Amino acid sequence: LAVKDPTAVERANLLNMAKLSIKGLIESALSFGRTLDSDYPPLQQFFVVMEHCLKHGLKVRKSFLSYNKTIWGPLELVEKLYPEAEEIAASVRDLPGLKTPLGRARAWLRLALMQKKMADYLRCLIIQRDLLSEFYEYHALMMEEEGAVIVGLLVGLNVIDANLCVKGEDLDSQVGVIDFSVYLKSDDEIGGKERNVQIAAILDQKNYVEELNRQLNSTVSSLHARVDSLEKSNTKLIEELAIAKNNIIKLQEENHQLRSENTLILMKTQHHLEVSKVDVEAELQTYKHSRQGLDEMYTEARRQLREEAQLRQDMENELVVQVSMKHEIELAMKLLEKDIHEKQDTLIGLRQQLDEVKAINVEMYQKLQVSEDAMKEKNEIISRLEDKTNQINATMKQLEQRLQQAEKAQMEAEAEDEKLKQEYVNKSESLQNEFSQKEKQLLQLETDLKIEKEWRQTLEDDLQKEKETVSHLRTETQEIVTLKKEFLKLQEKNKQLKSICEDQEAALQELASKLSESKLKIEDIKEANKALQGQVWLKDKEATHCKLCEKEFSLSKRKHHCRNCGEIFCNACSDNELPLPSSPKPVRVCDSCHAILIQRCSSNVP
Repeated sequence: LAVKDPTAVERANLLNMAKLSIKGLIESALSFGRTLDSDYPPLQQFFVVMEHCLKHGLKVRKSFLSYNKTIWGPLELVEKLYPEAEEIAASVRDLPGLKTPLGRARAWLRLALMQKKMADYLRCLIIQRDLLSEFYEYHALMMEEEGAVIVGLLVGLNVIDANLCVKGEDLDSQVGVIDFSVYLKSDDEIGGKERNVQIAAILDQKNYVEELNRQLNSTVSSLHARVDSLEKSNTKLIEELAIAKNNIIKLQEENHQLRSENTLILMKTQHHLEVSKVDVEAELQTYKHSRQGLDEMYTEARRQLREEAQLRQDMENELVVQVSMKHEIELAMKLLEKDIHEKQDTLIGLRQQLDEVKAINVEMYQKLQVSEDAMKEKNEIISRLEDKTNQINATMKQLEQRLQQAEKAQMEAEAEDEKLKQEYVNKSESLQNEFSQKEKQLLQLETDLKIEKEWRQTLEDDLQKEKETVSHLRTETQEIVTLKKEFLKLQEKNKQLKSICEDQEAALQELASKLSESKLKIEDIKEANKALQGQVWLKDKEATHCKLCEKEFSLSKRKHHCRNCGEIFCNACSDNELPLPSSPKPVRVCDSCHAILIQRCSSNVP
């Protein structure tokens, strides 16, 4: 017969006991009235069976004073895997009467049963087998399929309502012994199967109602969350609408302001246009005077431009020379790199030959060792044979011939070994000579390589210096170009300022001459005024004809009245005009007293 695994048998027995205890607990609880106390015997037996299931295959841990084997360690892991179990673990730790880890584990199981979440907690623990392997052996019930089956059976305990007092109960010193007499069948149990079927149907309905209630609660909570989110979004939208309205009002105000500003700007621009027209006319007159100066400036600018073009041509020629030098240096660098690569290839070939020589040396040395080992073995055989000859004196005569043959073979082997050694020595000497020659060649090539590297480094330094000088020259040329442009601009500004200054001086001279003339005329007028003081103005009705030409006043011949002498002239006779600095247009002056004339309406003109 095949020997069964004892751990598998233990797991099967514990699974069967768990099935019986859970089934008996549910049936007795339904017949008892469902709400159970801590003194209820089937419930106590269930906790004992669960304790045995959790203890199966538990690793023994060394503590400070003794060995420790408890189920509180894996149960403590549940709070890390299932956040809702933190409340149970905290309440178990805070219980004052518990002193041992086993008592804490028993209290934890009772609280989990009262919460109706023992199956959920243990399912989370079974899934994380890598964490459970720290506490259980690989053949433990919690690490195998039987643990998952027990967790599935524990889901049925959710129909039981338990009211257990954990605080005052002595859980540390309880003895966990399974009472098998509870699970033996009796005649009353067989007769009450029909009642159990009815109770099972009622329990199924109760489970369905509880599940439906849970689903409804979850939908209600999700709807509440959606309502809250919608209210928040509604308030946000109202706030955004108010902000948008305020922004619209502000934008309308800004629009009105901008329109008023636009009208003001239009008025200002029209005014500026009128002023600019007058300025343009004045500038046209000044432009005609300054055109000759501009022609001279243009000839000078052309001459300077030719000089700058010549300088630029010289700089470009120098740049072409520098570029050709650079190309020559790059070609030299490429040739040097090609020579270095060829020498590196020869070095690689020499190294490969050296490696092959070394491999041949190693093979020869291994063959030499093999021959020496064979010699040692033969020497051992000879020593054994000599021992046998000393021990067995009776068979000495018979073995003498064999011994002589063995000695001859030994001599021949020794001669062969000596020949092989001589050959190996000659080959090793020749290989050493070749090796020394190769090393010399290697040293020579390394020195050549160093010289070439130094030469290449010097060439690179020279090239870098040339690049720096070229970049420096480019920057200088750019600076010269910018300075020339600035110089030309300054020259143009200087010429413009000179022309403006000359125009202003000419205008000042003209103004001075006109002022002197006007001063002289004003003095004459003052003298005439002094002479004509005391005269009375002539009335408009009486003045019908001009004093000089004696013609009647009309639309074409308007009246001009002198303020000093009171004489009245027509516009044809009063042709004397005098420019004044206070008025933009010249003023008509009286012929007799040289006073300013006032234009007046004739009697027949409105």
